[in-house]
Amino acid sequence: MIYTVTFNPAIDYIVRMPEFVPGATNRVNYEQVLGGGKGINVSIVLKNLGIDSTALGFISGFTGKEITRQLHSFGCKSDFIELPDGFSRINVKIKTNDEETEVNGQGPDIPENAIEELFAKLDKLTAGDTLVLAGSIPKTLPDDIYEKIMARLENRNINIVVDATKNLLLNVLKYRPFLIKPNNHELAEMFDVTLTCNDDIITYAKKLQDMGAKNVLVSMGKDGAILVAEDGSITYSPVPKGKLVNSIGAGDSMVAGFLTGYIETNSYEKAFYMGVATGSASAFSENLATRSEVEALLKTLNN
Repeated sequence: MIYTVTFNPAIDYIVRMPEFVPGATNRVNYEQVLGGGKGINVSIVLKNLGIDSTALGFISGFTGKEITRQLHSFGCKSDFIELPDGFSRINVKIKTNDEETEVNGQGPDIPENAIEELFAKLDKLTAGDTLVLAGSIPKTLPDDIYEKIMARLENRNINIVVDATKNLLLNVLKYRPFLIKPNNHELAEMFDVTLTCNDDIITYAKKLQDMGAKNVLVSMGKDGAILVAEDGSITYSPVPKGKLVNSIGAGDSMVAGFLTGYIETNSYEKAFYMGVATGSASAFSENLATRSEVEALLKTLNN
């Protein structure tokens, strides 16, 4: 079974307009309301690809109910902890012809008893299960929440995927996550270096392996992606040809695609190409990737 955890789910209110003028009344020519968060996005794309999962995390208020409703509309399962106060955050994404502006909400307070309730759910995971920990940590949670979870599950043969930034990621490497997915900018920031070529990226991805990660998947935007795998193989792929429409959820889709490919083929290389195709399919669409979109792009990749 695959489980995803989203600590701070959100409603993304996405609007488009020719230009955004601060201090003035701006009128949109396109709007969309999407319930999500990184782990939830992974669950939705997994379901689109034919893989079941259970979404865990914290929700609250009317926005939490809408996030749950949208998730279930995709056929996904959830086991959220509903908080008594506040509401799940709303993130506003303002897209113009030239730039993108984000205004992200803060989310509800998460009390200690709710954290213990999440731990109790995670304690029920069994050998062979996969757990996806993705995204930022709300200010009301301890900074080491990822570490605490991985310490509880250590030596239980659970594959843990971590999609987080800098210290959140570096601090959990000692627990040997199955997969981590930094982008090239995050990788450079972790080691305070400038990465000028693919060889540099491979060098520092291997350093993350030396620190404990089993598989390191580095996304590089329009420049493609690189996988440094547990079996010693290194695979590069450019991105498929297509027009960038919406970058929200593309990285989460890559994680879902990788997991799907690995479950279906037990091959890191094929999992990698599936991940690249899935991330690109989401980026080329207003919505998250579907199986048919992924398979069409997969045929264009060198796999």
